[in-house]
Amino acid sequence: MATNADSKAQQVGDSASLAVLARAGLIAYGVVHILIGWLALQITWGALASKSADVSGALRTLAEKPFGKILLVLIVVGLVALTLWQASETIWGYRNCEGAVRVRKQVTSGVKTVFYAALGISAASVALGLGSWDSQSQQQTTSGVLAWPAGRVIVVVTGLIIIGIGVAGVVKGVKKSFGEEIDTSSMSPVARKAVERLGQVGYIAKGVALGVVGGLLSYATLTFERQKAQGLDGALHAILAQTFGRFLLTAVALGFLAFGLFALLESRYRRM
Repeated sequence: MATNADSKAQQVGDSASLAVLARAGLIAYGVVHILIGWLALQITWGALASKSADVSGALRTLAEKPFGKILLVLIVVGLVALTLWQASETIWGYRNCEGAVRVRKQVTSGVKTVFYAALGISAASVALGLGSWDSQSQQQTTSGVLAWPAGRVIVVVTGLIIIGIGVAGVVKGVKKSFGEEIDTSSMSPVARKAVERLGQVGYIAKGVALGVVGGLLSYATLTFERQKAQGLDGALHAILAQTFGRFLLTAVALGFLAFGLFALLESRYRRM
């Protein structure tokens, strides 16, 4: 009975319809990153000071546009599909791999499952008018966790994990290992090169931003400066505050735009 249930669940995970929805989810994922990059550029050059250059800011900006709520619903559907797809990969995926390689890829898919689910919940909250997990909410959550026994250890470890994810993104961009996930056989040499460059710039820029997020979180915890325990928006503002910060943040913002465009192309050529 259990085997039959597992078989049916696996068929759902491998279904063509789920793959189509997951590709739509990658489009939604790309749109969110393009919006983050655009907001970061606006904040960098003083054109927009009231918005947050993070996921919550991007979703709220989209909600304010004509038909924005409808677009948010479509994004939620796509992200749910991405979540289900990554969950199926976590449980049944990578059957062509063995041992530690398969375990590593399944763990990575598990992390992505949690991330896509959180992003989908945030998008659904904005679509329903319930707000989103902004920088203030992140600070409150961090403060709450710090009040737990061993709370500082938990937050510092979380910060180090985020740093690790950022470093992994930079390495992935430098090594161009994302190319293993994309079928470029039908692309022209020019298109293949463009996808490669977008992926490189996007993964490196996003990795740097996540590294700063994790660094700020760990630093704030160790120094008891909880106001510094901010998310992506706080990290981007921290970059802006540095010497030549405008130019550094412009590079990061363009990287997010590149990652968004890469995700749009990935929706077409991703191996599933």
